Amino acid sequence: MADLSDPKIDEAYQDVRSDKSETNWLLLDYESDRSDKLTVTQTGTGGLAELRDALGDSKASYAYVRVTFSNDKESQREKFILVVWIGSGCKVMRKAKISVHAADVKKVLRVYSIEVPAREKDDLKEDPIVVKLRKAGGASYDGV
Repeated sequence: MADLSDPKIDEAYQDVRSDKSETNWLLLDYESDRSDKLTVTQTGTGGLAELRDALGDSKASYAYVRVTFSNDKESQREKFILVVWIGSGCKVMRKAKISVHAADVKKVLRVYSIEVPAREKDDLKEDPIVVKLRKAGGASYDGV
């Protein structure tokens, strides 16, 4: 079971969700290679591009991101995604625990439209994610 007891996790989650905040992503990493305790290691305002730069190839991490996109000239939508990152150099024992720990993370980072499993940084390109968000959102004005 993952330890998500750090109150800073909920504070960062509420910050990303807040319309009054510029913060649009948070990153949770394990405290150490042997620990199951997750901590907020970074937050940012630069969206998916900035998050991609923050991910480590040797780590397993979880991210929560607010994605803003346009439906048409008059409207903007905001949706939230949960990213489960497993870097190419992540240790085998850590990988083995990800599915169980991801369930624990979902109990804390509760509200999101889609989950994005990511193994490479290219899995977090904005355009394909926006297409998935439009499909998940139900109302599509451009035929996707």
